[in-house]
Amino acid sequence: MTSDDPAPPAPLPSARSVLSDRSPVLFLLAVTTTTMASVAQVTALGVQVFAMTGRELDLGLLGLAEFLPALVLAIPAGALADRFDRRLVMGIGLAGEVLCSLGLAAVTARGVDSFATILALVLVFGVFRAVTAPAARALPATLVAPEALPRIVPLFSASWQFGLIAGPVLGGFLYAVNPPLPYLASAVLVAVGILALPFISLHPSAVTSTDAGPRARPNLREALDGLRVIRRTPVLFGAISLDLFAVLFGGAVALLPAIAKDRLGVDATGLGVLRAAGGIGAALTTVVLATRPFTRRVGRVLLFAVGIFGVATILLGVTTSFVVAFVALAVLSGADAVSVYVRATLVPLITADEYRGRVLAVENVFIGASNELGAFESGVAGQILGAPGAIVLGGAATLVVVVIWWFRFTPLRDVDRFSDITPGSARPDG
Repeated sequence: MTSDDPAPPAPLPSARSVLSDRSPVLFLLAVTTTTMASVAQVTALGVQVFAMTGRELDLGLLGLAEFLPALVLAIPAGALADRFDRRLVMGIGLAGEVLCSLGLAAVTARGVDSFATILALVLVFGVFRAVTAPAARALPATLVAPEALPRIVPLFSASWQFGLIAGPVLGGFLYAVNPPLPYLASAVLVAVGILALPFISLHPSAVTSTDAGPRARPNLREALDGLRVIRRTPVLFGAISLDLFAVLFGGAVALLPAIAKDRLGVDATGLGVLRAAGGIGAALTTVVLATRPFTRRVGRVLLFAVGIFGVATILLGVTTSFVVAFVALAVLSGADAVSVYVRATLVPLITADEYRGRVLAVENVFIGASNELGAFESGVAGQILGAPGAIVLGGAATLVVVVIWWFRFTPLRDVDRFSDITPGSARPDG
C-alpha cells in the first residue's frame, strides 16, 4: 500500500462489544420503555376515541395533534439539542410526557366524555415529545465510536420495535381491564426511562458540541442550519423525503381501529394483536440486521424496501381476513424497519455533530409528517372513501413515490456502502 492509498475502513464492532458498555445498554432500556409507553397510550386512545365518536376523522385528528408541535417547534427544539446536554433535554421532555399520561388517566377515570379534552392533552403531549425527539435521536451517535454506528442503529431499532410489540398488547389488554390503566402504565414506563438517563456517559471518541457546556445563544441563521444541511445534501434530502411521502400516503395503521371493528370483527384485544404484528415483523427484521447487517447496495435496498411497504399496504386494504391482515402488517413493518435502518445510519453518520440536533429536529418533522400527519391524511381519506379504499390508494401512491425517487435522487440510489460516506461531511456551507 502506498502513502496515497486510502486507509481501509475500520472493522465493524460486534454487537457484544457494543453492549459491553453500560451507557448504550441503559439508553436502549430507556428507548424500550418509552416506546412501550407511547404505543400503549396510542392504542388505548384509538379505542377510546373511536368508541366515543365512531368517526375515522377523529383518529386522524389525534395524529394531527401529535404532529403540529413537532412542526412548530422543530427549529427551537433542534437548537436546544445542540446547545445543551442532550440527556438533560431528553429527561425534561420525558417528564412532561409523564404528566400528560397522568392527565389522560385522570380524565378517563372521571368518565369525561369529551373528545376536545383528550385532544388538548394529546397536543400538550406532542409539545413535550417534540422537545424529546431531537435530543434522543442524536444520542446514539455520541454513545459509541463512529465505526460502531451501523451496529448500534439496528440495536436501537430492535429496542424500539420491542416496544412496538409489547406496547399495543399492553395498551389493549389494560384498556379492556380498566380504561385508565394504560395511561398509568405509560407514565410508569416513561419514568423508568428518565431514571436511566443520569447513568449514561458519552463515548470518549464521540466529540460532541455540548461537551464544553452550553454554546453561545444561537441566532436565527444558526437555528435554520438544519434545513440548509438537508437541502444541500442530496443523500440526506432524498432519504428523509422518501420516508415522508411513502409513509404519508401509506399510513394505514391509523385506520386499524376501524378495520379491526368493521372488517375483521375483533375487539380491543384483537386490535392490540394487530398493532403488535407490525412490531413482530419489524423486530424480526432488526434482529437480522443486528446480527447480519447488509453492506452493499444500501441506496437500492432502501428504495426496494419502501416498494415492498407499498405492496403490503395494498394487501392490508383489500383483505377481510384477520390472518392475512396480520401478515401484511408484519411485512410492511419489516420493510419499514429496513428503511429506518438505512436512514438512521446515514443521517447521523453524514451530519457533523454540531449540526446533528438541528438536522434530526427537521427530520423529526418529516417523520412526524409521515406518521401523525399521515394518520390525519388517512383519517380524512377514510372518511371519504372508507378505510379499505383509503389504504389501497395510499399503498399505490407509495409505489409511485418510489419510482419518482429512483430517478430523481440518483446520489441516494447509488450509495453502495456506509463506509463510502465521509463522516460529518454534511454542513450548511456544503
